[in-house]
Amino acid sequence: MEERPQHCLSRLPDNSALKQQELPAHRLYFTARRVLFVFFTTGIFCLCMGIILILSARSTQEIEINYTRICANCAKLRENASNFDKECTCSIPFYLSGKMMGNVYMYYKLYGFYQNLYRYVRSRSNRQLVGKDIKAVEDCAPFKMSDNKTPIVPCGAIANSMFNDTIILLHNINSSVQIKVPMLKSGLTWWTDKYVKFQNPSSKNLADEFRGTTKPPNWPKPIYDLDKKDPRNNGFLNDDFIVWMRAAAFPTFKKLYGRLNRTHHFTEGLPAGNYSFNITYNFPVTRFHGEKSVVLSTLTWCGGNSLFLGLAYTVTGAITWLASFAMMAIHIMLKNKKMSFFHQ
Repeated sequence: MEERPQHCLSRLPDNSALKQQELPAHRLYFTARRVLFVFFTTGIFCLCMGIILILSARSTQEIEINYTRICANCAKLRENASNFDKECTCSIPFYLSGKMMGNVYMYYKLYGFYQNLYRYVRSRSNRQLVGKDIKAVEDCAPFKMSDNKTPIVPCGAIANSMFNDTIILLHNINSSVQIKVPMLKSGLTWWTDKYVKFQNPSSKNLADEFRGTTKPPNWPKPIYDLDKKDPRNNGFLNDDFIVWMRAAAFPTFKKLYGRLNRTHHFTEGLPAGNYSFNITYNFPVTRFHGEKSVVLSTLTWCGGNSLFLGLAYTVTGAITWLASFAMMAIHIMLKNKKMSFFHQ
């Protein structure tokens, strides 16, 4: 027998169980019964979850009031940028037919506002927002510097276009008594946003820390003076600012504006009766043919009144069941053919 050259022997794998593929192995064998059981079980689970989610979403209470046309005079005033320093307010009365039990949340809702544009989303400085370098404005075009070359804080297109309407909810107890519904402006953000992605500079005096910078062109107040009632809700840690900076995926979206402070007359929620929204109209939408609304809503364990997740589970469960019955029919048909062949 002819011996193999030395260079051929060097390329042979080691004589081990791993390299000689002699390790014990298990080959999965799926019987028709097991496959059908998995499909039927998955279908039942998805259908049950879908029904539960749909019923839960329908149990929420929500009222939405579109004030784009109701406040038409203010909208027309805001179309002219030269009127930015002129205040315009409007009042919107409405009737709440049923009591909104539990925690009640207030949202603002925008129609036709595309926060998902690539250049818009990229126009921000994360180094600035975490407080490392407040003058890092390289990525914030076209809102990097003011006309006199002063760094803008916060810089970028997202920050400059921040929603800045002021919404106050009033409850009319009777024809002569009207009280302000207490709304909390804290606890509106994701934990990771509040404590990881956004941080103020280390100095306790924010006005000194932001010296040498200027506010965005569309802002009426600087970043360190957004909330005069709560000093902790200023700078990059302002809840309204953080909520706005989380860009929405679709052109129609709503963002959390406040949550009911359940005290005095509102310990159980919002009682039925006459209410009104007093709105200081600042955010222009008519120029891009958009609209805006204010929404009052309750929540459940699975979120708000969106039916998308429940319908997705229901449709998935129904398709899985149809596939299960189709596979079972094919299996029975093939089994009968096989039995008739053996009998012949």
